[in-house]
Amino acid sequence: MDQQQRLARLFDELADTYDEVGVDFFQPIASGLVEALEPRPGQRVLDIGCGRGAVLLRLAAAVGPNGSATGIDVSPRMVQACIDDAVRANVKVEVRIGDAMAPDLPAGTCDLVASSLVLFFLPDPHTALRAWRELLAEGGRVGVSTFGPYDDRWAQTVDDALRMHVATGTQDARTNGRQGPFGSDEGMEQLLADAGFQGIRTERSVVKPRFESCEHWYEWSMSVGQRQFWRAIPDDQLGEVKAAVFAAVDLCRDDQGRIGFDQTVRYTLGER
Repeated sequence: MDQQQRLARLFDELADTYDEVGVDFFQPIASGLVEALEPRPGQRVLDIGCGRGAVLLRLAAAVGPNGSATGIDVSPRMVQACIDDAVRANVKVEVRIGDAMAPDLPAGTCDLVASSLVLFFLPDPHTALRAWRELLAEGGRVGVSTFGPYDDRWAQTVDDALRMHVATGTQDARTNGRQGPFGSDEGMEQLLADAGFQGIRTERSVVKPRFESCEHWYEWSMSVGQRQFWRAIPDDQLGEVKAAVFAAVDLCRDDQGRIGFDQTVRYTLGER
């Protein structure tokens, strides 16, 4: 099974609960990316790795009935969930299964390309960005969100406590997403420059997810990519591991006693 198939299977598992457990995380990240891209009425926009549509539905609302909003995702169940959410929100979008490495759209037909928390999952981010550039009309813009720093305390307690119980090599977006070019603003800007983009700039925001309890955090953890860590733990060890990780989670409280962490999000933008 290749990397794309593994991602499709993982996000198929997540589709029902992804961004649906009462935690402000993906929505504010999506809002920040759309604000940075400044979509205008009538534009043609593409969201690559659209998930359940946190970015796509906002883009569609911004470009209005005279524009077009298309989303692609490798996960069939995410695609269906996005379609269902768009219908409930009465927002017109086109959503289909698609490969982020080689989106099947005509060259030069997009005014904006957005991709939120996707690029670091791809086997060759540089090749992907070059393909995305070809989709843009002259003067079109790209915007990608990636992870910046987050709480050292959370990383050194909760994340370490969870990782020590799973096989080495299990992909964690917040870890892999801070390595290589993803480790700095400059690295991300160079990645876009190497793909041929110009007018490159970076914006940042901070999201602050908070959880009602350790069990609420676990519910959220099972609704995002971290689910693969829990799935890797043998059933006869799960109770013991949960107890150890919950003890670490309980240590990570803010000055109001709430469990959570602060996560910096990087928005890297460029033009064709």
